[in-house]
Amino acid sequence: MSSVAKIIEITAESPQSFEDAIRQGIERAERSVENVKGAWVAQQKVDVENGAIVGYRVDLKVTFVLEG
Repeated sequence: MSSVAKIIEITAESPQSFEDAIRQGIERAERSVENVKGAWVAQQKVDVENGAIVGYRVDLKVTFVLEG
């Protein structure tokens, strides 16, 4: 049996790390769609204030399998 997957793009942000931003993005995606199977980071960005990193942002492409 074959399956069909769909990709959604989301942006997530964390004041702690890129890893935390990715985790938060995946957790949020799982509340909206079922069967999340993976994700890849399309872009990473940091926000800087007074020479210090104050935020980590990731653009994710999240893959999930369609039912039916």
